[in-house]
Amino acid sequence: MTIDSAPGRPHEGRKAAVVLIGGGPRAALILERLAANRPGLFAGPLAVHVVEPHRPGSGRIWRRDQSPLLMLNSLAADVTMFTDDSVQCAGPAVAGPGLVDWARGVVDGSIPDVEVPDEDLRQQLRTLLPTTFPTRRLQSLYLEWFFARAVRALGPQVPVTVHQDRAVDVAGDGAGYRVVLASGAVLHADAVVVTVGHTDSEPEPRSVAYAGFAARHGLFHAPPAYTNDVDFSALRPGQEAIVSGMGLAFIDLVVLLMEGRGGQFVDALGGTLRYIASGNEPVLWAGSRRGVPYRSKISSLLHGEPAGPPRYLTAGAVAALLDVHGRLDFWQHLWPLLAKDAAFGYYRELFTGHPERVALPWSEFLPRFDAAPWYSDDRRALVDQAVPDAADRLELEELDHPLAGMHFNSPEEVQDTVAGHIREDLRLRDGGANSEILGLFLGLLYVYFELGRLVPMDALTPASRPLVSGWWHGFFSYVDSGPPARRLRELLALHEAGFVRFLGPQLQVGTDEERGLFTASSPQAPSTVTATALIEARLPGPSLAGSANPLLRALSKSGLGSEERTGSEATAGGTGKVLVDSSSRLVAADGSTRRGLYAVGPAASGWSGGAFSRPNSNAAPFRDSDALARRILTDLMELPDPAPDSFSSARLAASITQLHSSLT
Repeated sequence: MTIDSAPGRPHEGRKAAVVLIGGGPRAALILERLAANRPGLFAGPLAVHVVEPHRPGSGRIWRRDQSPLLMLNSLAADVTMFTDDSVQCAGPAVAGPGLVDWARGVVDGSIPDVEVPDEDLRQQLRTLLPTTFPTRRLQSLYLEWFFARAVRALGPQVPVTVHQDRAVDVAGDGAGYRVVLASGAVLHADAVVVTVGHTDSEPEPRSVAYAGFAARHGLFHAPPAYTNDVDFSALRPGQEAIVSGMGLAFIDLVVLLMEGRGGQFVDALGGTLRYIASGNEPVLWAGSRRGVPYRSKISSLLHGEPAGPPRYLTAGAVAALLDVHGRLDFWQHLWPLLAKDAAFGYYRELFTGHPERVALPWSEFLPRFDAAPWYSDDRRALVDQAVPDAADRLELEELDHPLAGMHFNSPEEVQDTVAGHIREDLRLRDGGANSEILGLFLGLLYVYFELGRLVPMDALTPASRPLVSGWWHGFFSYVDSGPPARRLRELLALHEAGFVRFLGPQLQVGTDEERGLFTASSPQAPSTVTATALIEARLPGPSLAGSANPLLRALSKSGLGSEERTGSEATAGGTGKVLVDSSSRLVAADGSTRRGLYAVGPAASGWSGGAFSRPNSNAAPFRDSDALARRILTDLMELPDPAPDSFSSARLAASITQLHSSLT
């Protein structure tokens, strides 16, 4: 692998070139899949360029130089980058260590090619267990090692050049492309993959208004951003701040502003924690649409019979719906199947793992559950009959909106209710006695990935497409991709210490121009909170034309890329994502596609899971990366051969220069 900061040069002769714009985990997966599939698909000479301003493999989000306090929200045992035998793909499986086995190999020397930069990471490697939630710094080492391994797998005959630069434009160049870098370098490519990950966007009008208000009144305002990249130094000890959002960005914020400023957590009675303040902490007033944080990760094991693959969201069911409807509506056609499969996982574990809590045998419950549509009186009556305790009955709308319909009489009632909700969530998910919650987790996980495999994005109605990346992804993240349980115990300790307060659901943020203060309230609570700081704790929403990434803006401006729309009419809104077809090819403004121009990841439309996943799970990121790598290699195989006497522009320029030199 070559690290190159010099201008890109076209290769002499007919060497096909692939440019990956972005060098994070998704690019590393594609690189590994190119190596695995190349022997069977493309025997010609090949060069690969990776454009990444940060370290290749980890990229920006997973980079090494971030707070050592920030963790993954996945157990170490649930992290791998390798396409194992479980993955249903056309390319060959390649065995390799997941994060746990990799760490063991680094420690015992069987994996020698890892440079560990500091003692803190060495200690993390020595103490990593399958049940550990690893730090992002440790994950960065694994990702960078995997990237280097993928480069080696391509072999010395396929040079891989990493350009520590940013791509600012892509333009057609005959049958290929010109990739322009910020340094002025130009790379010539036969295939380009835009895999830029999460990018910043120009602030939304609401955030612009908040920023202007803060500037006029000398207040603190942090717009949506990756939390680790925000400078919170102007937020003073004791200063009260309204926090809009209670997802994973909120959890990171709490970590950085509390423990990151010198506070400590110590064990207390009953498995709880107590917070010892440093004196540097602000006071956070947190609210969101739900009014509660994401559900914690689950520590229990299954006690009953595993549910297996989805029972209702099947290839046959999807094909039958497509035959009737042509395009599928998310709420009408897909959500009832998704909900029923998630509930199937829950009830199978409840009935077979905890038969003392149900009134019917599983053999009697199942055929009646199979026959009842999700939204039906028959299903509700069956569950009422079979599950005596109402607390054991699953209603997904109630799960999604746990505070819906409540009206609080005082700020103290809000505090008690939200704190009580968090304690109950920890009891269910980290207490060990409610393994049916794990059944729900697994059922939802299976259909989340299966949906992307069975339903092409272009098979959805335009109005349904933003629901996939919006509500559906958000619901899945809330239920299945929340923080480690310890983080919620820390949140409770901070609440008891007075540093985190709760605002309630349906958060409404405003400004009081006369008093020069931000305001926050909930329509379900009686009081309004004022503060001198506002933090919008979430990632920026996608925006193609308004992206802070110059490449995405250039694709929009040139028409080589276009924005995904929510409808076919001219007035339809956009999702902010660059539109791709079911093969991940960019769709131009005129509706056409070009061979060899692709986009994947959060900036692109389509099904987008993470870049790494659980071992032995047939996870979508591996299937998708394999399919994309095979398309790229097939594109290269179909490139026209150049005429024997043709010159590339570079060779022609070199010949003219040589002629001029000979004449002087």
